[in-house]
Amino acid sequence: LQPWEEIYMAPASPGKITQIFVEVGDRVKKGQKLVKMDDTQLLQAKIQLESLRKDFGRLKTLRESGSVAEQQFDQMKTQLEVTEKNVKFLEENNILLAPFDGVITGKFFEDGELYSGAPNTQAGKAAIVTLQQINVLKASINVSEKYFSTLSVGTLVKVVSEVYKGEVFGGEISNIYPTINPLTRSFVVEIKIPNREFKLRPGMYSRVNIKLDETDALVVPAIAVIQQEGTNNRHVFINNNGVAKKVQVQVGQRFDENIEIVSDKLEAGNQLIVAGQAILMDNSKVKVIE
Repeated sequence: LQPWEEIYMAPASPGKITQIFVEVGDRVKKGQKLVKMDDTQLLQAKIQLESLRKDFGRLKTLRESGSVAEQQFDQMKTQLEVTEKNVKFLEENNILLAPFDGVITGKFFEDGELYSGAPNTQAGKAAIVTLQQINVLKASINVSEKYFSTLSVGTLVKVVSEVYKGEVFGGEISNIYPTINPLTRSFVVEIKIPNREFKLRPGMYSRVNIKLDETDALVVPAIAVIQQEGTNNRHVFINNNGVAKKVQVQVGQRFDENIEIVSDKLEAGNQLIVAGQAILMDNSKVKVIE
């Protein structure tokens, strides 16, 4: 399982960290303050901007009277626009705000430390804190290419986890990758899993059950099918009034611990021998023990 969204929060340029407002495990809301950087550069830029605005106002008055060359006016205007953008940039990077509701999953600095911009996380990215959205999770699974035309976005699935035995979590297909992996002959499907109660967590292993296709088949426990040594012949034994009867079969698809068998000599209701069958011979006497 993976977080629905994850972001490595960091300013666009290095600087001193004034204050970090959160700790690992804190749940935050969109727009909440996470980190405040040193604002020395920002204050200097604002002072410069105010000075330029005053100079530009005076220059604009002189231009209207024809006392200033057009080139000088355009240069001042460009300088003012660049400074305004610089101030806006510094304001956006002075205080880091949460872009979505989530949980703080990593904190890599303390108040007063210098953020250098060098990669410092397992993902190889630079960050002061990491934020994950986990009220919705996603899972990426590989599906055989033969089902490519049968799946669609919105298809409902079932998700189960070993942590919560017997409990089933609902989900749906949110994205289907458009290409087939030529090595595995499979394609990637992303599953969206609501997690309002926060029971599931990123990093958990889970099983996704998707209803891909239906088929009628005679299936038996795979351990009941015996392969004759040195050949590709397979057979099972059935109990025929206390006598083991050997029946040749062909195998089809496997379904977890069960396997499909094909034989015109078998029918539903036959008593299949699933214990001790490896030491039986055709027409061996058997006794059923309850």
